[in-house]
Amino acid sequence: MPKLHVLITSALAGVVLSVAAVAPAAAHVTLERGEASSGAGYKAVLRVPHGCDGSTTLTVRVTVPEGIIAVKPMPKAGWTVSVTRGPYERGYTFMHGLTLKQGVREIVWTGRLEDAFYDEFVFSGFVAEAVPAGTVLAVPVVQECEQGTAAWTETAAPDQDPHALKFPAPLLRIVAPPEHHEHH
Repeated sequence: MPKLHVLITSALAGVVLSVAAVAPAAAHVTLERGEASSGAGYKAVLRVPHGCDGSTTLTVRVTVPEGIIAVKPMPKAGWTVSVTRGPYERGYTFMHGLTLKQGVREIVWTGRLEDAFYDEFVFSGFVAEAVPAGTVLAVPVVQECEQGTAAWTETAAPDQDPHALKFPAPLLRIVAPPEHHEHH
């Protein structure tokens, strides 16, 4: 019977180790849905899993990538939200042929998120039709804490392993819009 016990214990140890190996990757700030279609609306849900090395998060600052237009942040209970507007690098055609030349470029939520808790920060927007499928947009997020800052702003160079980054920016992959099938 002792051999079986050793076998189960070592099998459990293997499971615990594999979970521990996955945990650091889950500790990054990430987007709940990492894909969006060009020419379509997108709801960005940014997941903030912890503070800065145990310190409470006070500010979540998001830079809206070029090509995401008509952005509106969702208010959060207990947090104040502010936006910085500015010009886009070019004009983008929006619904009904409207051309947008400026919009929200940065969103800042200010409040308190203890390190022991996880939270989500949400904004909606529209992926401009001019953003081709296959494009990967970085959505830089900076967490400002009572002690320290975590800048989730790194992007991998073409020859670099993205998993080697210490503070990777959340990424949004642009995909082709779903094809519309006409019914006869």
